Amino acid sequence: MNYQETLSWMFNRLPMFQTQGKTALNNKLDNILAFTSVLGNPQTKFKSLHIAGTNGKGSSSSMLASILQEAGYKVGLYTSPHLKDFRERIKINGKEIPEDYVVSFIAKNRPFLEEYHLSFFEMTVGMAFSYFENEKVDIAVIEVGLGGRFDSTNIITPEVSLITNISKDHTDILGDTLPKIAFEKAGIIKQNVPVVISEYQEETAPVFTAKAKEMNAPIIFANHIETSLTTDLQGAYQEKNIKGVIAVTELLIHQGWDITPENIAQGLLHVVHNTNLKGRWQTLGSYPTIVCDTGHNVGGLTYVMEQLKKQTYTHLHIVVGFVKEKDVNSVLELFPKEATYYFCSPAIARGLNVDTLKKIATAKGLQGERYSSVAEALNAAKAQALPTDFIFVGGSTFVVAEVL
Repeated sequence: MNYQETLSWMFNRLPMFQTQGKTALNNKLDNILAFTSVLGNPQTKFKSLHIAGTNGKGSSSSMLASILQEAGYKVGLYTSPHLKDFRERIKINGKEIPEDYVVSFIAKNRPFLEEYHLSFFEMTVGMAFSYFENEKVDIAVIEVGLGGRFDSTNIITPEVSLITNISKDHTDILGDTLPKIAFEKAGIIKQNVPVVISEYQEETAPVFTAKAKEMNAPIIFANHIETSLTTDLQGAYQEKNIKGVIAVTELLIHQGWDITPENIAQGLLHVVHNTNLKGRWQTLGSYPTIVCDTGHNVGGLTYVMEQLKKQTYTHLHIVVGFVKEKDVNSVLELFPKEATYYFCSPAIARGLNVDTLKKIATAKGLQGERYSSVAEALNAAKAQALPTDFIFVGGSTFVVAEVL
């Protein structure tokens, strides 16, 4: 198989949460442990950081990778989902895993993958860990895919764990309250491994404190950190992520990692260049201004809407779509009524029906039209917008992926 054929096999042959939802999950680590055992347990051959959370874990992971790159280390970065190409998930110093490696890895391990029915995410984690070992990275920043306790990445013993913002998302899987969701995220806290909590939240702090005590893990709440450092990642919400990242960096320095204040400052300022991160308040065009953001739940979109309020424009246009399991009623409460809406559905099986979306939105006073695709919706917005207008694209990672 060539690269495209390999990707097709990966996406179509096996269950994948991003397209199928809850049915792709098995709530066990047995498969990934069996797979990494066959691979020679690559996850034990490199140092790592482990990042969980509802919002901010992708940005925080990329910030940490950028800082470590500025310090001269060879840094692996594993994130999900990808926006344009699968290889975005697995990078070393910002360079994506080669197509040839993806092809050869799947070809070599296909009999095992088929026999044990590994999920898309399980095989991807195994691939990332194998690649990082093969390339002898100094350290890898590993982002949790979903939850934490039963996430396939949760077989590493990191130098430091980081848990970012907690809000309601994937409630059908992780629980319908913040403490229940925090319990799943807290599953990444390891014995004697320090853990940083980016934001102090009254409902979730006791959950993290109790788990850290159980695991004898030093715990740091980073909300008290005062800093003037900024990042090239746009969005006011990055201020909270920066605090968690600084706390993790301070722990690494204490452990003996050679990271200077200049490395931290430059790493934060060059995240996009160093890691090639996409979709975080990313500008796609000017006259009119077009911006996309992958925020897709109440927590993430609250920050995004706050950022929207700070923009200057004549009129606001919003291209929006969601996946089925999102609490769309709650999310749409955050959106401004003084905008023209372009309702659409991402082109995946989980995409929320556009007529359903329009009906819910109209009942909430959001006025606009339905479109048969994300591209058609964006083109309509561009056609109607004045040069001084603002177009926002979001609601779902998959909507952003299509415009990119």
